[in-house]
Amino acid sequence: MIETLISQIAATSALEWGAALTGFACVWLTVREHMACWPTGLVSAALYVVVFFKSRLYADMGLQGVFIALQIYGWLAWARGDDDHEPLVVSRTPPRTRLALLAMFAAGTALLAHTLYRYTDASLPWVDSTQTVMSLIAQYLLSFKRIENWMLWIVVDVISIWMYQYKALYLTAVLYAVFLCLAVQGLRRWQRVLAAVEDTP
Repeated sequence: MIETLISQIAATSALEWGAALTGFACVWLTVREHMACWPTGLVSAALYVVVFFKSRLYADMGLQGVFIALQIYGWLAWARGDDDHEPLVVSRTPPRTRLALLAMFAAGTALLAHTLYRYTDASLPWVDSTQTVMSLIAQYLLSFKRIENWMLWIVVDVISIWMYQYKALYLTAVLYAVFLCLAVQGLRRWQRVLAAVEDTP
């Protein structure tokens, strides 16, 4: 089993390697709240558009296109700062926003899964759609440094590990296992930052 996995990873395309390595760099930089996470994420998303198109994971492919726009948005948001043009700080998502995002998740997942199932030859439309919509919400929250983004990324990573392994995208499956570890680290690190912010008079 391990030998097979190693040989399959070794046979992974240069395109997927590039997408995986830049994706790892993006998340590693994000955990540390480093501005370079955004341009690195742009490169990774652009490469994954092609990878997922070839694997017929159309929701994921479309997700990367939206990620490109959200990477630019997040880059600008972090550079601009808050309303007083001060650097953004880690914070919690307001309750009303949470409810709105939950409703968007339910509606968006159902609509996307139905569309993919009925009009395309998409593989795993419900799993792919769940991962896609949840990723969009997590990325949106990240743009405002909301701590809940890491909780969503943890769920996304667990789903993704199974999905990419099923689709024989083994390197990407391994990458998402690494992402899972980074997301847990990011949550813990940002929780400490948030505690310090909330303790500040």
